[in-house]
Amino acid sequence: MTLNGSKIFTHLWFAKEAEEAARFYASIFPGSRVDRVTPLQSDSPSGPAGSVKVVDFTLFGQRFQAISAGPHHEFNDAVSIVVSCDDQAELDRYWNALLEGGGKAQACGWLIDKFGLRWQIVPAVMDELMSDRDPVRSKRVTDAMLKMIKLDVAALEAAYRS
Repeated sequence: MTLNGSKIFTHLWFAKEAEEAARFYASIFPGSRVDRVTPLQSDSPSGPAGSVKVVDFTLFGQRFQAISAGPHHEFNDAVSIVVSCDDQAELDRYWNALLEGGGKAQACGWLIDKFGLRWQIVPAVMDELMSDRDPVRSKRVTDAMLKMIKLDVAALEAAYRS
């Protein structure tokens, strides 16, 4: 049986801070929590028994899993977590919370949190604006987005309408 009935979910490898990261993320998003922390009871290539921990957590009702198992590979832009926001206030809230404690703003709505994980904090309307059948409208939105760090919903919608 799978936790929360999830047959597919994201698994994240942290050098040492999986539980701290999961608690941080769960504190930001509604419908989120740390479900279980399981220390491995056997010695492993990543450390002695009890030092490696698997952390099951839920964000927005969706299952995630993380492991603290020593340095392996760094997170990079090849994989990111996208948060679709209903309005600018929600976008600003998540953007600011994820940058707290040492995160770094990137470009085009991307940021790197203090654990090195990549996030895209985007307005829910973004897909609709960028995939408009009118390529001129779509290009205006894309051009506007490419000049932004944190996305500005009103400016994107204005570019679409102009």
